[in-house]
Amino acid sequence: MAGTQAVTTDMGTGLSVLFVLLAIAGAAVTFVTPGTETAAWGFATAMIAGVLAVAASHLYQN
Repeated sequence: MAGTQAVTTDMGTGLSVLFVLLAIAGAAVTFVTPGTETAAWGFATAMIAGVLAVAASHLYQN
């Protein structure tokens, strides 16, 4: 007899961790180079990566 099989994935967790690490790197760039255009790009990277981390956890929730 064929039974039902549930398949789960940890993609949401993996993507969230990836984007959180990217956000931490962006925040570090902002901290290391204060008052420059590079700091602004680091801040933008951190904000976008943070949004994507939350979105990934919501999109791939079980």
